[in-house]
Amino acid sequence: MRHVLICRMLLTAVVLLAPAHALAADPTHVPSANPKSPGVVAPNVLSPELAEVIQAQGAMLLENPVSPAKYYGYNDDKPNLVPLPPAFNVEAHKTEPDKNTYLRLNGQRGADPSYDYGHDFLFQGHESGVGGQGYITRINLDADGVHRVTLMATKDVTGKSLPVFDGSAWYPWAQRLLFTFEGGNAGGVWQATLDVPSKAEDISGALGRGGYEGIQADSDGNLWIVEDVGGATGAVNSHARRPNSFVYRFKPYNPKDLLGGGGKLQVLAVFSVQPPGAVLLFNSATADADILSADVMDLHTYGKVFKTKWVTIHDTATDGKDPFDANTLAKGKGTPFKRPENGVFRPGTRFGEFYFTETGDTNALTEAGSAFGGFGGIFKLSQRHPSDDDGSLTLFFRGDVAHTGLDNIQFWSKNKLVAVEDGGDTLHTQRNALDSAYMFDVRKDYSDPAHRPIRFLAQGRDASATIDASSPGLGNDGDNEITGFHVSDGDPTAGGILGAKNPRPFDDGWRVFYTQQHGDNVTWEIIPNPWTDGGERMLDRDDD
Repeated sequence: MRHVLICRMLLTAVVLLAPAHALAADPTHVPSANPKSPGVVAPNVLSPELAEVIQAQGAMLLENPVSPAKYYGYNDDKPNLVPLPPAFNVEAHKTEPDKNTYLRLNGQRGADPSYDYGHDFLFQGHESGVGGQGYITRINLDADGVHRVTLMATKDVTGKSLPVFDGSAWYPWAQRLLFTFEGGNAGGVWQATLDVPSKAEDISGALGRGGYEGIQADSDGNLWIVEDVGGATGAVNSHARRPNSFVYRFKPYNPKDLLGGGGKLQVLAVFSVQPPGAVLLFNSATADADILSADVMDLHTYGKVFKTKWVTIHDTATDGKDPFDANTLAKGKGTPFKRPENGVFRPGTRFGEFYFTETGDTNALTEAGSAFGGFGGIFKLSQRHPSDDDGSLTLFFRGDVAHTGLDNIQFWSKNKLVAVEDGGDTLHTQRNALDSAYMFDVRKDYSDPAHRPIRFLAQGRDASATIDASSPGLGNDGDNEITGFHVSDGDPTAGGILGAKNPRPFDDGWRVFYTQQHGDNVTWEIIPNPWTDGGERMLDRDDD
């Protein structure tokens, strides 16, 4: 904490002493990704205007540990020994804290009833755990080391162990944190109170079960859910997968009670441009026919505009509140994509523009290539109002082997969009490049080769991840991944949901976080670099 305060004081001095002339608001492009070298540790590289400070890391002991949830990013199943004895699996299971949600709150309590936990909190679900045991944590950003991370829950209100979580969001109407489990027909959405211990419950009877990951609320209280379920590989196109994941919208009957009030779950249907009128379903007899179909190519072609419609696939008023398989119900009604993972609303559009990522095949050998979505991309869904059933879809950015595996997505400002890679060990090796975080300008046409996204973070690889990448027998994931990229001022009201305000990083209480998942599992806060003119550069915006 002292380091953060020093950096902020230095930043203030830099801003006061900086020259008055205006500087560009964009960070400097980092020229290349970090290479993947066997056995070699690599530091993160940020644009020179930016710096990062640790807010939590995997080895931090929770203030209220309950086995197996003892540390922020590690279970307590095995000791961590350095160096590793040969032929022994002595590395603890790593829990992979995932999506971050930042809130400024009053009166929060923790395990110590006499401690003042402050006002700034960062919440996470954990994507992995021994025996599939998940948990929820809260980083107390104003607290000392002993009280730094609080365990909120390991079980739901029925006593059942929580699953491992991927996405998270704050839903102010019900005053609940929402967490998603990317578990296919066992997945779904859980809601949790802010108490310690938190009261968590499975609400999949209303929202369905699926490989849910990204989840966001709009101004009408609807929930937009992005699913990540990999499809079958082709017999001929053996390095490519059939589109198999959907984008959903849940329209609650009572936003103050998501489970008890119920609602309608809808799936996004995209209509073909050749011939017009038919929904893009991609349900041919073989995966190969879908992987390289004309419709998939159209979907990944710049300049084409597709009509869309939300189609109801489950209504609790008529179908009841037993959990159901959303992916199965969506087939034949909605349009599947190649592993979309996260989405976010563009600020200043009154929730009329929704951008979501498509991860693609995460394999440099994909026969689909860029033209058929093998490297994924970013789509823009436009509607007049967030509850409208009709809209349009366009391709905003088409991925290539150098910009692929796009996963977490977040608006940095009104017109600047951040998307980060999750390429995975195989792709990292194939292209000899670790993951990067990119900044896009939504006013630019990325079909023009002159327009390329700005790399502002070249992810490195910490010592633990380097060991894991070289020793898959230890049972943990290898190379580091960028996850939980989050820009927020922590406003817990309905007027503070993502997309309601124009973000202003480093100003007016806006803060930037991400987690370097796998390995040491460090959650970072990005700040202006106090040793450069980063304070002035990043505060002087050209898109407000």
